[in-house]
Order: sequence, then C-alpha cells, then structure tokens
Amino acid sequence: MEKEKAERTVVHVELFADNSHHYFGSLAAIYEKFSKEEIGITYGSLRNYGLSAEKPYQNKLCIIRKGVLITIPKQK
Repeated sequence: MEKEKAERTVVHVELFADNSHHYFGSLAAIYEKFSKEEIGITYGSLRNYGLSAEKPYQNKLCIIRKGVLITIPKQK
C-alpha cells in the first residue's frame, strides 16, 4: 500500500556573485542564511511578489525560483 506524499515546495536561490546555488523549504528560510542586502530584496517584498514556478524573481544579485520537490511515495 502506497502512502501518498504531500507536495513539498522548494525555493532555489542562485547568487550571481559566486555562481552558487542554494535550496530552501520556504521563503523565510532564505533569510536565516542571507541578509536582504545579500539577495537584494526584503522578505516582505519577496512574499508580495507572488513567486511561483511560472514567475521567478530576478535582480542584479540573484534569481529566486520556486518549484515542487518530486519524491517517490513510501511503501507501507
């Protein structure tokens, strides 16, 4: 019997300064690692932007994309 998994969001942050890639489970988690100065947008503004898979956020410092983590359902 397969247990259905809840859809999990993943937020991908690509920093242009060092071409690094970082993955987060929420928008709030981004701000635990980076300051608003490092990514060029405040938490409130990013929330209001309406980030989605079809609408990534980009500025001169980074690009932030939102997607769904694809997993295999657990067998019971």
